[in-house]
Amino acid sequence: MNGFRAKYEATVERNRSLLCVGLDPDAALMPPGADVVEYLGRIIEATSDLVCCYKPNAAFFEPNGDAGWRDLKAVIERIPSHIPVLLDAKRGDVGNTSKAYARAVFDTLGADAVTANPYLGSDGLEPFFSYSDKHTFVLCRTSNEGARELQDLTVGEGRPLYEHVAMLAAGWNVREGRENVGLVVGATYPEEAARIREVAPDLLFLMPGVGAQAGDLEAAVQASVDAHGGAILVSASRSVLYAGNEEASRAEAMRLRDGINAARG
Repeated sequence: MNGFRAKYEATVERNRSLLCVGLDPDAALMPPGADVVEYLGRIIEATSDLVCCYKPNAAFFEPNGDAGWRDLKAVIERIPSHIPVLLDAKRGDVGNTSKAYARAVFDTLGADAVTANPYLGSDGLEPFFSYSDKHTFVLCRTSNEGARELQDLTVGEGRPLYEHVAMLAAGWNVREGRENVGLVVGATYPEEAARIREVAPDLLFLMPGVGAQAGDLEAAVQASVDAHGGAILVSASRSVLYAGNEEASRAEAMRLRDGINAARG
């Protein structure tokens, strides 16, 4: 079991949680003049015993240039060391460029995992996979409405593209014994999630789409858990971050955690 998965499993057991809280500092939703690091730091303090992972989204830090990157690193440093950090950055490019992306994510920022785009194939992902103690979550069935435009296309033996990606990822996961590949599977598509679980029974699923995106929590969880009732990270961002105050954020995180646990039985 690699570093990320071991940390994830330990946190799941410690907090009895499969909830991943996204850290997306949207200036339009934050209180005017709020300091990003302090605002997110208070959310982390209020919810750290209710989560299995935190997921900062690079897109909400990058527009602020140097200051944004400093904030991102500072937010990651505010996360307790026993809780894994998954950087939502959706990287993926030709091999040499991906090497630079991987160094930035894992060496400079110190994240434990990253989201990545498989469109360029395995050589564009190999620089991420080569960090054997880190995890790479490959986009498979995303939570947005437009996902069907590409991901439903029929390929190979008549499978939809998202299933083909899942099969490839399952193969990449066992290559060289690394076992550090996961999938991004939207909670908004539970039927597809069940099919993906069939072809990738051992992979971790990052599942965005509950909370503000209104995915069916119970259906998504029941469709996606592995044979042991786990191996998922159910992600919510806006519904937790912008609930009103730290107490409300904690209450929403607790509601989601308990709802996930009820759904997994």
